[in-house]
Amino acid sequence: MTKNPTHKRPHQGKKPNHARQQDGKPRGRKQRAIQKPDTSSNAVLFGLHAVREAWLNPDRDIKNLYITENALDGFKDILAQAEAQNIKRPGPEIYEKGAIDKITGGGVHQGIAINAEHLPEISVQELVSRTHTKQSATIIVLDQVTDPHNVGAILRSAAAFGADGIVMQRKHAPQLTGVLAKTACGAADHIPVAYEINLSRAINTLQDAGYFGLAMDEHAENSFADADIPMKVVLCLGAEGKGLRPKIKDQCEIRLRLPTQGAIQSLNVSNAAAIALFAINGMSQITS
Repeated sequence: MTKNPTHKRPHQGKKPNHARQQDGKPRGRKQRAIQKPDTSSNAVLFGLHAVREAWLNPDRDIKNLYITENALDGFKDILAQAEAQNIKRPGPEIYEKGAIDKITGGGVHQGIAINAEHLPEISVQELVSRTHTKQSATIIVLDQVTDPHNVGAILRSAAAFGADGIVMQRKHAPQLTGVLAKTACGAADHIPVAYEINLSRAINTLQDAGYFGLAMDEHAENSFADADIPMKVVLCLGAEGKGLRPKIKDQCEIRLRLPTQGAIQSLNVSNAAAIALFAINGMSQITS
């Protein structure tokens, strides 16, 4: 009989998948086929950083951990850390890379993926409550920024530069899963995200709580170098090309541009967000 090189232990023409405990030992019966998660209620997260942060987040309810033998070796410290913190987690399920490819839709998963429930939704009012006692805070509003790579990169910058939350329009925003979560490198489990139907009303709620609207506008007269940034800021960014919608821009008390020079006068929205967040929060971190 000819061996199939992709199957480690052929069994009636199907590859065996062993569910394992956190110590890597077999947990029970062989699973003959990987079960694709129901993404209507759950999220598929993949990539080492995204999975690690979700695994160690006690607010995450995780149903399955799909992992290759090789990836399991590098993940054992995280398994032990979760166990030491009494975070209840399922045992690893060992699969070949090709099986995990099917779960992630071909995403670059590094041999690891999880099936997890979405994080509990929050509202803008909850963001106000969480930052009520802070002297300074930054909330990012994304106006019709739909590319998951951009949103993921903005989440990562938000975590790096100490932003307090993100607000997106429910109708025009990607979910915090898949490519977005991988691009965010785990930031989705650290930065609260509020999905709101009406962004204008959400900005008003923040302004009523003492925030000042700051619109990123490449045609603005003043740049960040000229500005006196308020302590509590709603940083508003629009989609590439169109920018902020006029209604959102008009709500903001401040309009600023990034000082650019050379042949390219505009930046990708995620790059612009990172520079703006550094200008708002990063300098104080360096000088403190």
